[in-house]
Amino acid sequence: MPGISRYAMSGTLLLCSAAAFGVTTQNFQVSATITPGCSVTSGSGGVYGALNFGTRSGVDDSRVSTSFVPNTSLSLACTPGVSVTMSINGGQNYTTVRRMVRSGGVDAVPYRLYTSGTLAANTEIGVNQAVSLSYTNSNNITLPIFGAAQLTGFSPAGNYTDQLTVTLTW
Repeated sequence: MPGISRYAMSGTLLLCSAAAFGVTTQNFQVSATITPGCSVTSGSGGVYGALNFGTRSGVDDSRVSTSFVPNTSLSLACTPGVSVTMSINGGQNYTTVRRMVRSGGVDAVPYRLYTSGTLAANTEIGVNQAVSLSYTNSNNITLPIFGAAQLTGFSPAGNYTDQLTVTLTW
């Protein structure tokens, strides 16, 4: 009899061991959908940057140019292959041309915007005109904005400014 009871115990242990051999590994699905889009970050204040024609003499009547200097916090990145366009309004002082107006006065200095530093007529950015942005690095897209101001030669001293709104579309 002592042998039978040992056999029954070992049988029970075998049953317990067999139950412990359940499925211990299994696969599961991981997926994501990436939608086309862009991310625009401008830092505090929401200012993209500046177009500064510098300090000029009031008797200067030359055409002066400059290029857009982005805010150090400006970051424009898009999903590769996304078509991005920009448009720029007429500013606060637009009549028939964009104008910088003297602070506290009515005197104005006209200026034009371009997509190329050549300032060629065919690269001029019209008011609210959609301009395609081309880029090679989708994580570092720049705004191609260049300006030319025609100084009048008899501008009273003061600070001449305008404020433009850039709209990005994708």
